[in-house]
Amino acid sequence: MSADCKITLKPVYSQTVPTPDGVKLPENWSLSWHQLATLEALRDPNIDVVFNTAMTGDGKSLAAYLEVIQGQSSAIGLYPTNELARDQEIQIRGYITQLQPENEPRLAKLSGADLEIYAENEGLKKSAAISTLANQREVLLTNPDIFHYLHRGAYISRVDSPDKLWSRIDKDFGLFIFDEFHVFAAPQIASVINTMLLIRCTNRHKKFLFLSATPDPNLISRLQQAGFRCQVINPIAENKYQFPATPDQEKQLQTQGWRQVARTITLNFIPLESSSKASENWLKENGELILSQFKNYPGSKGAIILNSIATVKRLTAFFQEFLQPYDITVGENTGLSGKEIKERSLMADLVIGTSTIDVGVDFKINFLIFESSDAGNFIQRLGRLGRHDGYEKDGQMIKFNHFTAFALVPNFLGERLFQGDSPPLRVDGTYNRPFFHSIINDNYRKINDFNGYYRRWGTVQSFWLCYQLSDRTIKQQYAQSRQQFQKACEQVFNNSLKSIGEDIQQWAGDWKAISDKPGNPIAEEAVSFRGSSPLQCGLYDLTEENPADRFKTYDLPGILSNLDIEMWTEAGFMRTLAETAQRTEQPIAKGRFAHCLAFIKLRSYREERLNWKFTYPGDLQPIADTGKVQVLTGVEISQPENKWISAINKRLKTQGLVAYIIRRPVSEVRMRLRLPMHFQIYPICDQYSVHDATAPYAIAFGQSALLLDTLTHNLKSKGDEIWIV
Repeated sequence: MSADCKITLKPVYSQTVPTPDGVKLPENWSLSWHQLATLEALRDPNIDVVFNTAMTGDGKSLAAYLEVIQGQSSAIGLYPTNELARDQEIQIRGYITQLQPENEPRLAKLSGADLEIYAENEGLKKSAAISTLANQREVLLTNPDIFHYLHRGAYISRVDSPDKLWSRIDKDFGLFIFDEFHVFAAPQIASVINTMLLIRCTNRHKKFLFLSATPDPNLISRLQQAGFRCQVINPIAENKYQFPATPDQEKQLQTQGWRQVARTITLNFIPLESSSKASENWLKENGELILSQFKNYPGSKGAIILNSIATVKRLTAFFQEFLQPYDITVGENTGLSGKEIKERSLMADLVIGTSTIDVGVDFKINFLIFESSDAGNFIQRLGRLGRHDGYEKDGQMIKFNHFTAFALVPNFLGERLFQGDSPPLRVDGTYNRPFFHSIINDNYRKINDFNGYYRRWGTVQSFWLCYQLSDRTIKQQYAQSRQQFQKACEQVFNNSLKSIGEDIQQWAGDWKAISDKPGNPIAEEAVSFRGSSPLQCGLYDLTEENPADRFKTYDLPGILSNLDIEMWTEAGFMRTLAETAQRTEQPIAKGRFAHCLAFIKLRSYREERLNWKFTYPGDLQPIADTGKVQVLTGVEISQPENKWISAINKRLKTQGLVAYIIRRPVSEVRMRLRLPMHFQIYPICDQYSVHDATAPYAIAFGQSALLLDTLTHNLKSKGDEIWIV
């Protein structure tokens, strides 16, 4: 392996401050500057929204919950992944144990599966289950999805008042904490802005705290536009971090009370060809490199973070076999890993995973190999390393003495960073983190921020909330609130709710005309949080060792590309689920399987990706020329070597799919519009192009269709070279 592209990242020290009156901390504890600044901002009646941008590993969670643990308030913590919520629960309980407050806060954790199982076991409706779990709790840890849907009336019946659930929740909790919010895109940001406006306009003065090293400027500017009084706590801008270059400088900072939050890292760049198996092949070829890390630095723990679940699955099996003779344990952590396997993986010597482990989970490693898809993703994943001096094993502290990372990057990035007349980085150079992060941001791929989404689709959410406030049961009570809310939304999103109402009516009419069914698929997609999954399938995973964890969901495109499967029936799937739950005495949430396109058995993961494409029986040109989101029926899949595709197509072609069509090949659309890696856009042919080597059209589904619509309003389908992004 070449060491030509190696740099050193300096350690990071955070300034601490004297403990203020009224704050009780254990002996030898002190607060970082940003933690005290956050506490003061949350106590300040003139501030509504606080953004803490402290660096990864600098204790943002303690800053968020200190006031609650001291017994002064109550909070809802909103986490984008269940893994992060579980990690934060452990961390908060640890703080409570160490701080030993007089009135210990009561804590509950709530995921979608938790809610369903609890409601079923207790014989409650979901609304009653949420009320029960939230009642008499000072801390409720959940996800932004549940927060979104309870404010949209998803857990109540039609005869209930729309505010039945949220009025109580909003009243009972004083602080709403959004963690790692930078992982979300425009639809989720629009949802949170709408919900915050609803809370404020229904006469509730609440505090909102966003924890993110890289907050979205769209969010801050729009909240300020809406009249929220915001404060950004930025330790970098205030020179509250130091980056010592020598051990003597480190000792000097320690004597002055500065606390180390990140260790020195040796970072190796490994430029690779842009092919689907480049990282996988490199890792297999460099197994000895990984083994040498464990041999040269006994007690090491490592992580490999990749973009593809199928790649992780294959590499986990490879490294388990390769490292087993040396008693080095290997764990797997992906969106398709069972709960038990995920939890066990964090105890392994080497964990191989996807984004399920890069979003905020605090695991203790001294060795990291990672892929990335863009600048933010690169910085996020690198931030997992160097956070801890060591870990505890069998009651003994194992200390790390070296921190190494290998970044598997596209060739172009390696060239931009290290080659040319005046490259931004020099080989064997030493840099501080903020400078290095700015270099990555300037030179790596930036993804689209979909700024046009707020005006076009954010107001569909606003309209729905405004409509609910007009319900006869609460219309009089919230008359003034409704006016304030409508005005605020129109100001923030720069659109008229009246015109959006006309659009919604038009979509409903169009759907009725083509399907003869009630409903409004486009509006339903726009008011969802992460979007619906029209191509989601129920998956019975025969590769999963724990029977209760075998029941999963996965999107059809991933199945077509990577999985070796067998078709199954919904009845067989659900019967086996019920039998497994009874036999293992472990309840299994089944609500996520209610709208699955198909049910299948997963036998294995393919070594090579299979090609496939969508097809449409008519002419796509007129559809593409409209430049609008529409509901399509008749879409099928072409994959000639696939024996079971006809069974899928039988179901698929009858589905009404919210879609957006562009007359351009997928690769060109992805590149020109700077789309995120997992954006749902695929190749599609019509009756005139079904035999073309490259599909001339691209189709996006669901929320991706809405996002694409906001980028391409000036993209001409008829061949004109106009791309506005």
